[in-house]
Amino acid sequence: MPESKLGKSKDKRDMHYSIGALIKKDNKFLLIDRAYPPYGFAGVGGHIDGGENKFKALIREVKEEASLKVTDYKLLLEEELNWNFCSKGIRVHYWYLFECEVSGIPKRNEKETKSMNWYTIQEIKKLKLEPVWAYWFKKLKLI
Repeated sequence: MPESKLGKSKDKRDMHYSIGALIKKDNKFLLIDRAYPPYGFAGVGGHIDGGENKFKALIREVKEEASLKVTDYKLLLEEELNWNFCSKGIRVHYWYLFECEVSGIPKRNEKETKSMNWYTIQEIKKLKLEPVWAYWFKKLKLI
């Protein structure tokens, strides 16, 4: 498994860089239920690997987790979150959240996800979201 890109946070702690893909179709959002911590429903996303930029990471993660091809993207938000932990023990992440257009038929990565489906905002409100994704949906005023 490649090493995640590592940096230092504003308060000098180790920090990973991550991307998230907000994928929407017919007023529904594509969400996965993570098989590894942090648990919960989330958009497709993950760490930026060393030697990779945010755009390459976005394309790779969408392909790895959902078998989809990114055809267009727009950066919605970027922010350092000093409360966002990962399974590798890092507690600070610098996130890039993209809105993505994709092609293909979604197929979940069975090693990384318990499920994958399209959800309306009303359905999302009832799900146990991964904390960072609850934050993004609230920040975007979607829930």
